[in-house]
Amino acid sequence: MEVKQGAQAIAHSVKKCKPDVCSMYPITPSTELPEEIAQLVADGELDATIIRVESEFSAISGCVGASAAGSRAYTATSSQGLALMTEVLFAASGMRLPIVINVVNRALSAPINIWNDQQDSISQRDNGWLQIYCESNQEAVDTTIQSFKIAEDEDVLLPIMCCTDGYILSHTYEPVELPDEEEVQEFLPEYDPDHAYLDPENPMTQGPFAYPKPYAALRKDLSDAVNGSKEIVKRVHDEFAEKFGRSYGNGLIEEYKNDKDTALVSMGSICGTIKSTLDNRNDAGLMRIRCYRPFPEEEIKKALEGKDQVIVLEKNVSMGHGSGALYNEIKSILPRSTTVHDIVVGLGGTDIAEEDINNMIDSLSNKENGVKRWLLEKGGKLQKNRGEK
Repeated sequence: MEVKQGAQAIAHSVKKCKPDVCSMYPITPSTELPEEIAQLVADGELDATIIRVESEFSAISGCVGASAAGSRAYTATSSQGLALMTEVLFAASGMRLPIVINVVNRALSAPINIWNDQQDSISQRDNGWLQIYCESNQEAVDTTIQSFKIAEDEDVLLPIMCCTDGYILSHTYEPVELPDEEEVQEFLPEYDPDHAYLDPENPMTQGPFAYPKPYAALRKDLSDAVNGSKEIVKRVHDEFAEKFGRSYGNGLIEEYKNDKDTALVSMGSICGTIKSTLDNRNDAGLMRIRCYRPFPEEEIKKALEGKDQVIVLEKNVSMGHGSGALYNEIKSILPRSTTVHDIVVGLGGTDIAEEDINNMIDSLSNKENGVKRWLLEKGGKLQKNRGEK
């Protein structure tokens, strides 16, 4: 067990996965990741090629080229950097390239804000990348290792984002257990793609021009691959748990005291605060979504079956709809008899304390001013959206 800053711990887990190419451009608050990885390469602890690029667009482009040539490729980014990658993110998934990104979540501008919410990765939810959200630095370490194995599985071959909350996790020092490198190599074999990649002796085209019918067919194949990866995410999680002794629910969702009529639903580091809050009350539980893409619809429906009230807490907002993306998806799969409340919290790094979560739950019993949509604003006060009094 070592006490490490979150970003440094993640970088050391990347080292144990032995990427061939790390194409990176620093952006707050993910900067410590490329810095630490570059230091590991300079010290001879990681045998990888560092591509020093001029932008995040170039960083992901370097990963696409490296992965297309058969290399294990890695990068890290945040916020505007992830947004700048958007064009190439679609290309990477369409080409079925198993690239791993550590996304250190940060608010998008304007106005410029360097603190945490999850709008950056949530805005990329439909581009064909898998997404897993971590609650702690230990989970980020473990999930980074799992991510390489999930992405490279022959039944998946998709890029993946391992998401951790900026500053809250990336800059916090916590005790973490870094798996032994030999054990990681046993868990994650050397990357050896068994299908054709760029090879002068066997030339091929990747990501070519496509007419409407083949384009639609290929997008359907991509959608099926994302949906079908759920079982691989679960299997890899279970294999990791058996080997290293740490597990996170079933790999897709995690339930905590979820035997009450009221359930909170959320993702990321806020779930630690929710768990601490629920330890001091006996009227609500938590269903944490770990894997957001693919969306674990059946597992969520089973975990929330029979609930009277569901409170979705999320660090993003779908502009023009007034609620968050997760709320819309949860609402769409639950029966009408279940009351689902949407609470947008933490935008731009606004603090979320146990007192706030207690207020949210307590408001359910206030029939006159029942919770519908709330926005946690400056000062830590809960105020109704859209100017409601």
